[in-house]
Amino acid sequence: MKYRRLTKEQFEELHQEFINFLATQSITHEEWTNLKVNKPELAETELDVFSDLIWEGVLNKAEYLEHISPQHMYLFHLDEDKMHALVVNLKNDVDITTTEGYNWLRENLMDENVEFLQADKEYTEDKNLDKFTMIEQGAVITKGDLYKYFDKLIN
Repeated sequence: MKYRRLTKEQFEELHQEFINFLATQSITHEEWTNLKVNKPELAETELDVFSDLIWEGVLNKAEYLEHISPQHMYLFHLDEDKMHALVVNLKNDVDITTTEGYNWLRENLMDENVEFLQADKEYTEDKNLDKFTMIEQGAVITKGDLYKYFDKLIN
């Protein structure tokens, strides 16, 4: 398995897609029920293959990632050939994961306690695995509003 298995909730959301996936392999509902009971390891393999297919599709479409912690905001634009990172560092004890802290940041962008950094990072040989690793470390896929805002502000 390349990524990780989808959660029970994710499988429930993708129920129809999973049925379609099984159908493409000519596995009927009865055969699936039989597989789960009599060949659970094969059923597990099917769940893993489906999970990887879903992850691959999601990661191919992802254009922006964000990871926000109390004193840091990591914003990534996932270009075709590399990642562009914008980082907002707070040098004080304001927690930007709270409403009050985020509002403080919005009102004090040019404060000496706010630092902006930029960097580009090349992908490894597996771009989607790089993205997935960041998600597993706490990043979330976004539409890029924060990235675009800060990119405009500092460039």
